[in-house]
Order: sequence, then C-alpha cells, then structure tokens
Amino acid sequence: MVKEIERYGIPIVHMATITTICQSVGANRIVPTVAIPHPVGNPKLSPEGELELRRSLVKKALKALGTEITEITQFE
Repeated sequence: MVKEIERYGIPIVHMATITTICQSVGANRIVPTVAIPHPVGNPKLSPEGELELRRSLVKKALKALGTEITEITQFE
C-alpha cells in the first residue's frame, strides 16, 4: 500500500519499532520509535518528558516528509 500511495506523489513516513518490517514492505522514509507496546511514548517518563519525546518523533517524521530521497532512508 505504501508504494501505491507514493506512486501518486504523496510521501509516506513509517513510524515503527521494528524498522526491518518497514523496509521489507517497501517504506522509503522510516522513523524508528520507542518500543512495541508504546511506539510513540514511554510511560516511565514524566508527563513533560513524554510530551517532549512525542514532539521529537513528530518533528523527525515531518523532516522525513520534506526530505527528497532516492532510496530507503531511516531518520534517526
């Protein structure tokens, strides 16, 4: 499905814990996340810390959307 959406010119970012799965399905822009039960959060953090973590992940995803790529790229 990722390839079909991108074929129409719409960039996609996969945010996932297991990035090898993203690569195997053909995702071009990959943002690694935290953990399988909490991909975009960490319940051990304070509310302020979790908010900062989530913001940083969203910022990485937005940067990935705006980046021209020619091959599978993982944004750390």
